[in-house]
Amino acid sequence: MFDQEPRLPPRTGDPADERPRTLEEAKAWMLDRAAKKIHPMNNLSVEDTASVVDGLRGLDPVNWASAWIEAGEAAFAQAEAQTDPASRRNGFLRAHGFFFMGRFPCPNHPDKLISAQRERDAYLAAAAMFDPPAMRVVVPFDGRDGEGRETIFLYRRPAGVEKPPVIMMWGGVDAWKEQMTIASDLALAQGVATIAIDGPGTGESPVKGVPDAERQFLPAMDWAAAQPDLDGARIGLLGRSFGGYWATKLAHVVPDRIAGAVNWGGGAHFMFQREWIERSRHPDSYLMELVETRMRMLGVDTEEGYVEAFARLSLVDQGLLDQPCAPMLLVNGRGDSQCPVADIDLLTGHGTPKAVRMFPGGHMGITPHTLPLIVDWLCAKVKHRGGA
Repeated sequence: MFDQEPRLPPRTGDPADERPRTLEEAKAWMLDRAAKKIHPMNNLSVEDTASVVDGLRGLDPVNWASAWIEAGEAAFAQAEAQTDPASRRNGFLRAHGFFFMGRFPCPNHPDKLISAQRERDAYLAAAAMFDPPAMRVVVPFDGRDGEGRETIFLYRRPAGVEKPPVIMMWGGVDAWKEQMTIASDLALAQGVATIAIDGPGTGESPVKGVPDAERQFLPAMDWAAAQPDLDGARIGLLGRSFGGYWATKLAHVVPDRIAGAVNWGGGAHFMFQREWIERSRHPDSYLMELVETRMRMLGVDTEEGYVEAFARLSLVDQGLLDQPCAPMLLVNGRGDSQCPVADIDLLTGHGTPKAVRMFPGGHMGITPHTLPLIVDWLCAKVKHRGGA
């Protein structure tokens, strides 16, 4: 019975003591995050979160996906019935929030895959009514055997700007291009166009998280540079959470194409070592299945494959950190238990000087000021105004 789970000792915050959450702990965690509007619950109100969480019967994929999908389909139908454009848009975004949770943290089950597709459906329905709207762009990708042949991204252009600069943004292992709306809105308000794209091994990405997966971003960069109505020769990059790793790598691999890159909570070397893998299995900042989600991103299905694939991502072992790199801003929370803050110290000790901003708290240092500071820095860089 669901009310007879074994009682486990309180979570201490010490990584050595961490363990998977019980159902009741997960429910409390989600409601707390919804109240604070913190990822991954920032897409839903407290009331909508509670409407699903209260009746949730398990964290297994079948129970999990069915509960959120049912709520998502109801919200989608309600949105379709609206005649007011703003109400339709907000209704589809609400449905997107339910479907996002239905595939969270990754679609590693057929039911979660269904929710992931419905998440995209709902988001695109809403995005068509954004101001300015988001357009889905598909460009060819020269994938290897077993890889995709398309790079897909969401493009938004600020109104009234003749030739805006560009910021390209992506998330980590669970936040995909459909979760980049707030960052995009902030950049658009400053007259900067945005490209939201999935990171390697996530969403509609054509590649898994292999060591050279940064090549998946290059077709989108080529597209931006080729548009006569964009200032896309040197763009800004925002990689959040694990995605900060790919922003760091691109800053070292193609520095001449990047006006500025932000690593917001990502790793570089220490994150990929066996010791940290063991310490970060069940961080308090993550709801569930972090290891499984990382494994899906990497394209591996065994624990040892996970360790070996992570090790190959080290930018130290790839010999990149002492090479010149584009201007970088490194941002995180001082108490991050998902990505070691030692990687920031490592990056600042190598190669081109970098700017750093540390915030209180855990993973990504999320405060009301964090994302605005990041977007301000990037906008200054792409507008060729420098910046601290």
